[in-house]
Amino acid sequence: MDCPYCLSVTTKEQNKKTTLGYRTFRCRGCHRIFNERTGTPFNFLEYPTDLILLVVLWRLRYKLSLRDLAEIFLERGFVFTHEAVRDWEARFAPLIAKQLRAKRRGQAGRSWYVDETYVKVHGTWCYLYRAIDRDGNLVDSMLSEKRDMEAAKRFFQQAVEVIGDVPQRVTTDGHNSYPRAIRETLGMSVIHRCNPYLNNRLEQDHRGIKQRYYPMRGFGSFASASRFCWAFDEVRQFFRYRATMNQHVALADQRRLFCQRLDALKAMDLVA
Repeated sequence: MDCPYCLSVTTKEQNKKTTLGYRTFRCRGCHRIFNERTGTPFNFLEYPTDLILLVVLWRLRYKLSLRDLAEIFLERGFVFTHEAVRDWEARFAPLIAKQLRAKRRGQAGRSWYVDETYVKVHGTWCYLYRAIDRDGNLVDSMLSEKRDMEAAKRFFQQAVEVIGDVPQRVTTDGHNSYPRAIRETLGMSVIHRCNPYLNNRLEQDHRGIKQRYYPMRGFGSFASASRFCWAFDEVRQFFRYRATMNQHVALADQRRLFCQRLDALKAMDLVA
């Protein structure tokens, strides 16, 4: 393991481990002692890395409150408060989302369905822009305080950066900001369809974030809302079993895929 302080490769593993069981090393260059989590976002935390990852993952994926998670792990012998869960979510949910977004780069189809839904933030309605392809796979999502031309252009620019290519066709509702935003951001060659009935698949897909955030009774700040919605969509897409619309996946295959993807999430550089 390279030294996180001087980046030297001349390090030697020590016999002593940390109280959490992580290996320790000594750098022959700067003579500092460090462990496996030194230099990572999990440094100086009093709990195992896989436990923190599991708490954040359950917070994003299931309808559990901060206090619910603290009680669940209390039965397993881990004592922490709901404020610790809040802090872990704020620190690590964006890192997980960033890793998952980079992993799915270029995987969306060339036909996009774009729409926005309402999310209440501190008593005010904000707009969550979302896009999926024709098979229901996530293209991108972005929370905005306004529903206007600038917000639409920012969303399309961000979606292109994530996917790496412009679509051939975009389907939206009748909001007047979309035609110009598509022309100026995606180009004149992109076919724009404006039909609310064709966009029903995305309207149904909004139920994921709607059902998840309703028990939370809204968000306290725009930053926390943006962070949660982004991470939720990325985690939801990562654990999505169907690759194409109307594909049948047996229950045994769903369980196998879930275990495989959970192991892959743990093996990412984020938790190394």
